[in-house]
Amino acid sequence: MTGDKTRLDKIAGRDALAPDEIERYRRHIVLSEIGGAGQQRLKNASVLVIGAGGLGAPVLQYLAAAGVGHIGIVDDDTVSLSNLQRQVIHATGAVGRRKIESAAAAIAAINPHVRVTTFERRFTPDTAPQLLAGVDLLVDGSDNFETRYAAADAAEAARVPLVTGAVGRFDGSLTVLKPWEADDDGRRNPGYRDLFPEAPPPGVVPSCAEVGIVGALTGVIGTLMAMETIKLITSAGEPLVGRLLLYDGLAARFDVMRYRRRKEGR
Repeated sequence: MTGDKTRLDKIAGRDALAPDEIERYRRHIVLSEIGGAGQQRLKNASVLVIGAGGLGAPVLQYLAAAGVGHIGIVDDDTVSLSNLQRQVIHATGAVGRRKIESAAAAIAAINPHVRVTTFERRFTPDTAPQLLAGVDLLVDGSDNFETRYAAADAAEAARVPLVTGAVGRFDGSLTVLKPWEADDDGRRNPGYRDLFPEAPPPGVVPSCAEVGIVGALTGVIGTLMAMETIKLITSAGEPLVGRLLLYDGLAARFDVMRYRRRKEGR
């Protein structure tokens, strides 16, 4: 693990998979959609994850287990007892510890082949350029609109694919953003502001501390976010570009909503 740095250096030209890595990732390698080449791409990838909380926890765990070679974690919070109901990357003994430290230690226990860089700060328009330097993919597991818009704007400017998700009480959603590319019809893919043009006024969307949230919900959405990240890195399947996946935990129902760019010239 490396400490707080000004940039997340991209790992290029990594060594071939070692024998123990081949055994570790065997269930990936036998998949025709991933194979050895896809697993090597996972090893060579640099992914920045915003938040080591409810959504970030399963994202970090599954990306580490999948063999993503370099994971950056952005978070400025500490672990509290009330986090443990859903932020499963942190153990009881981590209460009071910095989340980035706790998460990095958990990743090291999951997979020693993964390199972790930690950033004890918030993701903002000012910090974004340094944080995104050399990053292949950004995953936003934040819990506020300010960070979500900052992540979306910065990722679009840097042409870095973004996997973003959100949860509330018993429901959640996620999508993938690559707005600098075009779809099969030649139209530019939508951006975050095409889906959510403006953030709601302060106080309109209550926090989970106010209304509660079922812990397993963050596992559902966070794991799907990890799945989309793995698909993007390995080019397996069809990512959720231009599609918003909606999950209703109480009804046990998934729905998909398609959305497009509002203004072609934007």
